[in-house]
Amino acid sequence: MHSLSSTTGIVALAAGGVAVVALLAAVALAVQLRGVRRAQRIVLGDSGAQDLAAHASELQRAFRELHSYVEDVAAQLHGRMSEAETRLDETLAYRSLVRYDAYNEMSGRQSMTIALLDASQSGVVLSSIHHRDQARLYAKQVIAGRPEHELSPEESEAVKLALSSGGGGRGDAAGPQ
Repeated sequence: MHSLSSTTGIVALAAGGVAVVALLAAVALAVQLRGVRRAQRIVLGDSGAQDLAAHASELQRAFRELHSYVEDVAAQLHGRMSEAETRLDETLAYRSLVRYDAYNEMSGRQSMTIALLDASQSGVVLSSIHHRDQARLYAKQVIAGRPEHELSPEESEAVKLALSSGGGGRGDAAGPQ
């Protein structure tokens, strides 16, 4: 015990204390390093061979490829949408039906006119005129809202009703009696 109270002993005790503190600090740092490496494996994946800068560079390259792919798909979708919109403009957008008694015979309004128009207000007006012993069918073309031939009052009413319905309405007007 005498040797511990001497200068050499005190220096040895101090060195031992510093060694214990250094050992505890080394253990704490090893635990922290293990946590950092675990987090790095999560970020970098199982291939821990690359560093964080290389991983960031790889992510940037992959992002550019993905961005290019998304732009290509968006351009293709835009083209398909334009084509679909063009095709839809050529489908029926306005329609109406007008029933009437063409000969005032009290036959129950068996005559009728149908207007079928697309988005550009072009299409056809069909009139079916029923008499007791015969029926006749007439068709007149409409281009940009203007008839190719003069329309009867019922046909004009059917076109007007179709265009005023906003595209989806079914007009069923009485017409002249």
